[in-house]
Amino acid sequence: MFRYAVVGTICLLTGGASAQSPSVAMAAPRPVTAMEEPMPGDFWTYDVRDEISGTVTTRNNVVTEVTAAEISVRYSIVGKETSGLNVYDRSWNIKSGSPWKYRPHDGSGIKSPLKTGANWSFSGENINGDTGIIWKQTGQCKVVGQETITTKAGTFDTFKIDTVVIRHPINDPTRKVEITQQTWYVPTVDHWVKRTLMIRNDNHLVRSDTVELVEYGRKK
Repeated sequence: MFRYAVVGTICLLTGGASAQSPSVAMAAPRPVTAMEEPMPGDFWTYDVRDEISGTVTTRNNVVTEVTAAEISVRYSIVGKETSGLNVYDRSWNIKSGSPWKYRPHDGSGIKSPLKTGANWSFSGENINGDTGIIWKQTGQCKVVGQETITTKAGTFDTFKIDTVVIRHPINDPTRKVEITQQTWYVPTVDHWVKRTLMIRNDNHLVRSDTVELVEYGRKK
């Protein structure tokens, strides 16, 4: 349930202006591409900024297949030999992404209809297919408001969703991983245009990322 298209404001200098009275015209922003229903070939490109190191990477996501229950998305990192496949449910919760499987899902998606004040909880297990390690998780989401967000892809009316997730391995419940995430989701393009993510392991910060949409659209 989230998709994108390249939208932006283009400044155009018009000809015919005199030296005494120059004229500058602004082209209207391109309309947001409606992508409520996912289709193979839908794509999103994000800049991912590591707020700890300052490093910025670019991630490409492309829908490979859509069924009544799932959306398969191939991802790759520009300039790196990093790629893979994530499988989502139709609410954009991750169900699997090698080596992990999430039962019933990871809780990072949405719950329609969205409105300010809406909240929902989730719980489940995260299973590492390589090691067999199982993590228990519980989480809570809340729609905290509506905001207008501008990224390189354009300007969007969004719902802002706060998510908190607690995870611990079943063989050591004294360990704790806490994930806090903010998502700016756009119903008309059925995806998020911005996300912030912080991960703490036993109260120590190990990751802090800001993800922003650069480009999105349908298969050409």
